[in-house]
Amino acid sequence: MDLKDENIIENKELNIWEALIPVIALVGMLAYNIYVYGDDALSGSNQFVLLLGAAVAAIVGFKNKVSYKKMLDEIAENVKSTTGALLILLMVGSLAGTWLISGIIPTMIYYGLQILNPTIFLAACVVICSIISIATGSSWTTSATVGIALVGIGETLGISVGMTAGAVLSGAYFGDKMSPLSDTTNLAPAMAGSELFSHIKYMTLTTVPTIVITLIIFIIIGLNIDTTGTPQIDDKLSAIDGAFNISPWLFIVPILVIIMIVKKTPPLIALLTGAILGGVTALIAQPDIIVKIAGAETLTFQSAYQGVMNALTVDTAVETSSPELNDLFTSGGMKGMLGTIWLIVCAMVFGGVMDAIGALSRITKSLLNLATTTFGLFASTVASCLALNLTASDQYLALVIPGKMFKQAYEDKGLAPENLSRTLEDSGTVTSVLIPWNTCGAYHSKVLFGYAGATAYIPYVFFSILSPFMTLLFAAFSIKIKQLTSK
Repeated sequence: MDLKDENIIENKELNIWEALIPVIALVGMLAYNIYVYGDDALSGSNQFVLLLGAAVAAIVGFKNKVSYKKMLDEIAENVKSTTGALLILLMVGSLAGTWLISGIIPTMIYYGLQILNPTIFLAACVVICSIISIATGSSWTTSATVGIALVGIGETLGISVGMTAGAVLSGAYFGDKMSPLSDTTNLAPAMAGSELFSHIKYMTLTTVPTIVITLIIFIIIGLNIDTTGTPQIDDKLSAIDGAFNISPWLFIVPILVIIMIVKKTPPLIALLTGAILGGVTALIAQPDIIVKIAGAETLTFQSAYQGVMNALTVDTAVETSSPELNDLFTSGGMKGMLGTIWLIVCAMVFGGVMDAIGALSRITKSLLNLATTTFGLFASTVASCLALNLTASDQYLALVIPGKMFKQAYEDKGLAPENLSRTLEDSGTVTSVLIPWNTCGAYHSKVLFGYAGATAYIPYVFFSILSPFMTLLFAAFSIKIKQLTSK
């Protein structure tokens, strides 16, 4: 994907208040839509609301003499610019499917669970959930499976549910943020115009110090609280071991993919290779699972093909003897990524109309007048992401809208798009869980506490609390701020 050459159209007849009308209308409609649908808003209604926002923008455009054809052309250009990101999302879904049935993800979880220790239980929760979330690309799945188990273990040790949940969510959001399997990690660079693995690499500059500080805080807390009892994870390990053939050799595939990424192999090639290797590994290491997925009785060429193809493309699940783990061992394949792809396409429609009528140009110029310094631009981005998490109540929209709005402003400042995509994640992705009425906050509080509205974990999600401050600190002192390079 290459968005660097995309120009935002200017319209001198459009004033700032007219430019803001579609944004205000969109935020208002999204807030009400999420109030009505809650967690189900992403099933399609939010996407349609984005189209309604585009319709409002089109009305403003017609009033300011912008033709329908010009709007449609700009939408086409916007959708075309996301081709690479959409293909990567499909490859990510495929890779997640074959890495599940091959036992690669379960092996990561199996060994991750074994680092538990009562003395450093909270820090261990961070590490375990980080590993699982990186492996699965989902903070929601991590919270709903291993997170629940860890909260239960913490209770047996006399540790408060809020404290354990804070550690769980800190690790879960670190992994979600850094995993190439995560939809938000793909969405942020798609909106900013950066490349996936370049984005992830650049995020480590602020994310690694933040997670290290988080671990230190939890270690200090752990050393100053009394714990009783012993964590019981034998049933979970037995369940994983009973369902999969676990072996350290399965780490070979992710290591090879990491090496390809480090060697700057194009992301699509690296992910496709990883997905195919995962399928081959499944045939060797987990033939029984392949047979079950294919609905066959024996492993034949046809059942092998069908089992691997199902994992690559559609919903796949591997059952274990532990009901708590069964939700973890599921994958949607390419099909599971269609919701995010749908969101990106609808966001591009809204952004395309906003481009065509000159609204983005007007808004970004106003922002540049307010944010006269690099730090001011970063601070404005952080504030916008937080405001959208509060008002639109959805982390995806806290990435999509500021990403589209601020892209030109960062280019005008000579800043590489990785600065924007990283700031979107540092302030949009991770802070959503801190807002109780946000879809993420409502979801995690219900999963970990059993009812929506619980806020006891919020003071302990140190990773999410510290992330926006870390990105502002780097901006304030101009630490590793990547500049645009001329070609």
